[in-house]
Amino acid sequence: MKKILMFLMVSTLCFAQKTELIKLSQNIKDKNSRTKSLNLLDIRTDKDLGTVIYKDESVQMKFSNEDLKNHVETWFADDNKARGSNDITILLEEIKITNFQNTGLTKLKVKVSSFINRNGKYFFISRYYNTLDFNSKLTPNIPKQVSSSISDILSSFINQSYAHTVLRTPIPEAELKDYEVILEKNMKFVTSPELTNGVYKDFKSFSEQKPQEGYYIGKNKKGKVIGVKDQNDLLVLTEEMYGYVEDGKAYRSTPVGFLEINKDDRGYYIVSSRQELYPKNSNTGAMIGGMTGGLVGGLIGAAIDSGSKTGRNGNTALSNVYIDSLTGDYVFEK
Repeated sequence: MKKILMFLMVSTLCFAQKTELIKLSQNIKDKNSRTKSLNLLDIRTDKDLGTVIYKDESVQMKFSNEDLKNHVETWFADDNKARGSNDITILLEEIKITNFQNTGLTKLKVKVSSFINRNGKYFFISRYYNTLDFNSKLTPNIPKQVSSSISDILSSFINQSYAHTVLRTPIPEAELKDYEVILEKNMKFVTSPELTNGVYKDFKSFSEQKPQEGYYIGKNKKGKVIGVKDQNDLLVLTEEMYGYVEDGKAYRSTPVGFLEINKDDRGYYIVSSRQELYPKNSNTGAMIGGMTGGLVGGLIGAAIDSGSKTGRNGNTALSNVYIDSLTGDYVFEK
């Protein structure tokens, strides 16, 4: 009998699935003490985060406390003893990990939004909506890296939500899940049949279709764009520009030049890649890009010739990179 029990115990240990816990422990103190409360609404349709293959074994990813609402709200309370008057709601829409054994790739998709609650009306603050890639050949311990990335994304997102600008459109609590549809109805670049010609310094001006006065596109004798010029006929650094619209066509400032912004039934997009838009570190760049928001304007070091392919690697696989309609951030799927 003892041998049978011993065998069962050993078998259970051998076949027990390994687990990597995601700990939420970074500092999320509101430095300006403006926030009174942080409420989490977890509307994920699938609460199972997924598994990661590490050293030929399946590792289940889990939060250290699966009562996530209590976990996040306690996390905020512990870090914020001094309180203000703002009530912030975090809407957790998706966290999903997908493992591709044949390629050695792991994908992490995160979608989370924040709102300020004013007398039962919710006002959009920001959103992180992106997919990160992890390559087993380049990442020594993927479970730990995925865990760290989820924790970093959530803590960074909460911290930047404290002082982020708020959209003016109120959303009733009962319709909070449909916030994107409601907000897009009030965005001119989404609803306008034709975009307004001109230069745009940031995503906010582009979304409102209010080009920068006194700025225009400079061209050479061959008609190619050489950059953006100000009212003094001086070239402006392209990192200070979001893009421009000419003859109803929009162009986005990127590290490889001004790329045309196209539109389909899913929204606006450019044809590019993670490597082109964040050449130094694709995953870090995507994460930082999502944290900073589209309001900051163009990327540093963008080329100025929209007709030139200089800087584009012919071996880079290109795909549609969508532009988040609410933040202007890139949404990577590949």
